[in-house]
Amino acid sequence: MKKSAFSLQNRIMNNKNTVILLLVCAAVFLLGYYFALPEKGDNLSASEYSEYEKAKITQVLADSTEQDETSDGGWRGEQLLLAEVLSGQYKGETLQVSNFVGPLYGVPLYEGDGAVLIISTYSDGVHTATVYEFNRATALIIVLVLFIAATVLVGGKTGAKSLAGLVVTLASLFFVLLPALMKGAPTLPTVFAVCAYIAVVSLAILGGVQKKTVCAMLGTVSGTALAMLFGIFAQTLARIDGLRVPDVEPLLQLRQTGTPIGLSGLLVGGIIISALGAVMDVTMGISSSLFEVSAANPELGQKELFRSGMNIGRDMVGTMTNTLILAFLGSSFVLILYLYSIGLSTHQLISSSYLSIEVISGISSSIGVILSIPITAFITAKALSKK
Repeated sequence: MKKSAFSLQNRIMNNKNTVILLLVCAAVFLLGYYFALPEKGDNLSASEYSEYEKAKITQVLADSTEQDETSDGGWRGEQLLLAEVLSGQYKGETLQVSNFVGPLYGVPLYEGDGAVLIISTYSDGVHTATVYEFNRATALIIVLVLFIAATVLVGGKTGAKSLAGLVVTLASLFFVLLPALMKGAPTLPTVFAVCAYIAVVSLAILGGVQKKTVCAMLGTVSGTALAMLFGIFAQTLARIDGLRVPDVEPLLQLRQTGTPIGLSGLLVGGIIISALGAVMDVTMGISSSLFEVSAANPELGQKELFRSGMNIGRDMVGTMTNTLILAFLGSSFVLILYLYSIGLSTHQLISSSYLSIEVISGISSSIGVILSIPITAFITAKALSKK
């Protein structure tokens, strides 16, 4: 009876601590969001401006699109369409729009299809529109609903908690991190702080505030910090930084026109974000396993528990490192295929910024995962030790 009452009291305390931590984290998030809010521009006050609005295709007036076999079946041509505007200041109007289609942009549209239009308004009040893209909102919503359903059906309550953690992650990245970076916040400290916040909140949602979760939190923050430090070391050694990351040129133009975004830290910032999920997975797995081992054999000391944690971690290293490297290679698969197709020499390929960035990103993230294993094993063994 005493044991049952003690267990209930522990559960109540854990829930109370979890609620307190989540409230504190919510306050931190709101504070960060407040200071990171982007300044609102008055685009509509300009004499000429463009807006992106939803529309529905009501009629196809002309269509010269056809599939191009030399482009692997990609579509090419032009359409003249009538589209009813569904949002914005021109809602309800039917406009005649052009849809330009090529193998690398645009798709043919038909009656009843949704589209996003670029509506340009000029100083004399005249407005014209062209098709920006097929409206993919419905398709993405369907994919998202199927993902949520699969997660909840298979994962149950834990799956639902993981979705809550995912919401926190996305909100932190899109509503705090990105606006803060655009306002000139230092790249690496800001990325690391937001990622540490994500780790703490996500693990608290999944496991509550208890020894097991706190050990995983400490291991995650430590492993992510080591991935960051190794990334800084590697980029310094290779004399490469975020200014050589693909697609950074538009951001460089923004900086040159006054936006105070830090570019040199973007390479390592990406490494921190990429490593976070894998490090959280490993540290929570080791912490949970060691708590189960200790529950099964309470007589085990700190050394034995640490050794068990290392054995468990070694089994994770191979698959997790492989996963990270493959994820980085997969994200650059098209670029790798292109580099292979042009037959670069070994010296040219090894010295290229493309290969260096992929190698540094993959290895730095893997280093964070690998080194988080002994750290988490030590912290957990220490917490479980009777001494």
